[in-house]
Amino acid sequence: MSAAPELHITLAGTPRAVAATTTAGQALEADGRTVVAALVNGEPRDLARELREGDVVEPIAIDSDEGRAILRHSTAHILAQAVQELFPEARLGIGPPVENGFYYDFDVAEPFTPADLKSIEKKMQQIIKQGQRFDRRVVSEEGARAELATEPYKLELIGLKGGATEAAEGAGVEVGAGELTIYDNIHPRTGEQCWKDLCRGPHLPTTRVVPAFKLMRTAAAYWRGKETNPQLQRVYGTAWETKEALKDYLTFLEEAEKRDHRKLGAELDLFSIPDEIGSGLAVFHPRGGIIRRVMEDYSRKRHEESGYEFVYSPHATKSTLFEKSGHLDWYADGMYPPMKLDGGQDYYLKPMNCPMHNLIFDARGRSYRELPMRLFEFGTVYRYEKSGVVHGLTRARGFTQDDAHIYCTKEQMADELDSLLTFVLELLRDYGLDDFYLELSTKDPEKYIGDDAVWDEATDTLREAAEKQGLELVMDPGGAAFYGPKISVQAKDAIGRTWQMSTIQLDFNLPERFDLEYTAADGSRQRPVMIHRALFGSIERFFAVLLEHYAGAFPAWLAPVQAVGIPIADEHVPYLQEVAAKLRAEGIRVEVDAGDDRMQKKIRNAQKQKVPFMLLAGDEDISKDAVSFRFRDGSQNNGVPIDEAVAEIVAAVRERR
Repeated sequence: MSAAPELHITLAGTPRAVAATTTAGQALEADGRTVVAALVNGEPRDLARELREGDVVEPIAIDSDEGRAILRHSTAHILAQAVQELFPEARLGIGPPVENGFYYDFDVAEPFTPADLKSIEKKMQQIIKQGQRFDRRVVSEEGARAELATEPYKLELIGLKGGATEAAEGAGVEVGAGELTIYDNIHPRTGEQCWKDLCRGPHLPTTRVVPAFKLMRTAAAYWRGKETNPQLQRVYGTAWETKEALKDYLTFLEEAEKRDHRKLGAELDLFSIPDEIGSGLAVFHPRGGIIRRVMEDYSRKRHEESGYEFVYSPHATKSTLFEKSGHLDWYADGMYPPMKLDGGQDYYLKPMNCPMHNLIFDARGRSYRELPMRLFEFGTVYRYEKSGVVHGLTRARGFTQDDAHIYCTKEQMADELDSLLTFVLELLRDYGLDDFYLELSTKDPEKYIGDDAVWDEATDTLREAAEKQGLELVMDPGGAAFYGPKISVQAKDAIGRTWQMSTIQLDFNLPERFDLEYTAADGSRQRPVMIHRALFGSIERFFAVLLEHYAGAFPAWLAPVQAVGIPIADEHVPYLQEVAAKLRAEGIRVEVDAGDDRMQKKIRNAQKQKVPFMLLAGDEDISKDAVSFRFRDGSQNNGVPIDEAVAEIVAAVRERR
């Protein structure tokens, strides 16, 4: 009798021989709950997929990033099945996993109500308990069209084929450049097909594997993100590997909601976005203006100490400038429409400052002795973000960049990048952020200008500068701007969320397009290297990040009101006015609450406004030439001499505490 045929595979780094029909799940001895899929030759696959000769197999655990994505995508299918069972007329859009959750888009006659979500969630629980099997099958384009004839959005994706990923966000989970596949949900006892969807997979073995999920909210979403397309109803949900993980995430969301900068901005009277001005266009109120001014003043001081020169540029320009820079070729969709002036000449609101800084550099001849030249501007720019992505101050249509452009020689480039990255990280730490990693964005092969060799050199130089910082370096393939690779500083806030902060972009291409030159030591004309750098990204966005990081309780040096005097009775107001005068003489922002409220109400008001220091005074304090020192956390130190109280507040502000 001949031996049964075998396959030779590599399993978790170890060579193995297995039977010819072995599946990934069998090879891994996966229970389908902790290990929910397999990485085969670097590609995620279902546990039920049979292996081939030479396959390299690794487990995908449900609590890994890839595992959670599979869990969430499978739960999105369960959501869509539940919706179509409850609302048979619903037509399917796209249902991808996203960070911390998933969504699915539906074309329905009426928006979903909160009661609808409860019914959908209940139906999902029933599907999960049934333990329906996710069953993959390959189909031809003709066959897929026949099976999905009643799903117009799916038919559109099939028609796009390999271009679906670019044409619709999230479409990559359904249609790629390879074969078309459909996943059937199969009843475990009857074997009947309960539901199906066009999908690339992979999925969990069965619906019963979903440990914990919750539907979160609904929103309107245009098909393929275009406002001219039908408006669909998007249902958002989240799914986690344990009930405890789901509970932790929901607790995190509660804390994030308390810190929402839009909510705090209104409560603390810092800024607003009036309808009369327009979406994404904020105005700062006096107290918000104080914080912003202090942020800018400190940044300006640090830049001056580091050899930057301040410049200013207008808000609008002729179209020819952005034609020359390439922005009209690559960035027109993100710009406001042109204004026709001067006999038909197109003028644009500027979406970035770099082309104007190039003109400043090129205004006269430059010598190598002037390099590196570091130009800095608080430059307000305008970008026409789609209404669906505008979000308070973090995604605005008008904002001010702390924008710098450094012009240097190639020989200076490495040292300049090293010192620049150090400067950026130190300044962010000064504002209270200290948990970082770096992200290196490389060339998008479909969207770039310039020579490949130049790109390779720029990318290698950025990588070397990043590695010197001793921080984690994460690659972002294809994420660069069209003119050069970039390093992004990613910072974690007080509750662990990651925010993209500073970006540093190395650019050999714009100097070429603008024909920028300097005179070298040997008298030859040479092309400078250009480094783009926005430290905050934008003042508005950084303001919002700090507001959420501190939950509105800014450190004393940034607080709009640093101290408030609270009299026990009206007759104590003059005494506190004298204390306030001493503080103002030291540059402290101080108020005295001389209103009609009782003392306890005044304390509560100051706490709600998150004032760092409260100075209370009554007869006993006055007799001792002292104040009672109350802190933001509610602790109190009574009988503190005035001079000591003033010194403590001044020290906290000067030391940026």
